[in-house]
Amino acid sequence: MTGSRKTLILGIGNVLLRDEGAGVFAIRLLADLTAQRDDIELMDGGTLSFSLAGAIEDTDNLIVIDAAQYDGEPGTTKVFVGEQMDAFIGSNRKCSVHEVSLIDLMAIALLAGQLPRQRALIGIQPQTIEWGDTPSPSVSAAINLACDQAMQLVEEWHA
Repeated sequence: MTGSRKTLILGIGNVLLRDEGAGVFAIRLLADLTAQRDDIELMDGGTLSFSLAGAIEDTDNLIVIDAAQYDGEPGTTKVFVGEQMDAFIGSNRKCSVHEVSLIDLMAIALLAGQLPRQRALIGIQPQTIEWGDTPSPSVSAAINLACDQAMQLVEEWHA
């Protein structure tokens, strides 16, 4: 995939902790919206693992969708592009159920000289992180917006 115009959209989170699963819920929604597109690869990253490092290194364009604590109103989204993404994930080591953090995976790609040329994080401010398999209503609505934002980035990057 290196050198291609394909974009990897990576959804991360734990779907058993309601809003923490926002990124994975977004990937499920995007699967229907992107079924006919060969320029987008979707990946359910679950709670992250080092096995995702290769996929990140092998893409030129990366969009990550995840629940993110940035002191916004529950159910709002915020898009961090390029160095903004790097700075946010470097300064916001949230408590999480993830095996590894996104910053760890990005550091691996950087050390390998394979940091995606274009990258963005779409963060969704959670309302609740408690046991349950559906997002809160505010985050559910935000997932739709995050998917729209991801598709807008793909269109900008592929223009």
